[in-house]
Amino acid sequence: MNNSKNYPDDIQSLRADIIKAMPRLDKAEYQQWWLLGTSGCHLCDDAELLVKRLQAVQPLSYQNIDIADFDEPLMLAFATSIPVLLTANKRLDYPFSVLDLQQLLWP
Repeated sequence: MNNSKNYPDDIQSLRADIIKAMPRLDKAEYQQWWLLGTSGCHLCDDAELLVKRLQAVQPLSYQNIDIADFDEPLMLAFATSIPVLLTANKRLDYPFSVLDLQQLLWP
């Protein structure tokens, strides 16, 4: 993974840093899936459509998170990799499909 902090596959550390940047995400209702992106990103729009497609057949909640709201080091860590979907224990970088999203539902 290419980013400035080199988050290996430690999703908990990554999510903790995001919560530090956006404390409101520490609430239970925001602990589902996080779709990281930014406004004006057509790939982010495409990724959200895929999540909504899955949501039409599988109940799930997700939070759209704009990386522009992060501090600079954290924003730069994602600037070239968005959209990124984070679950409680997995990271999925775009491009992904509805099937890839479905597989996130299983442990």
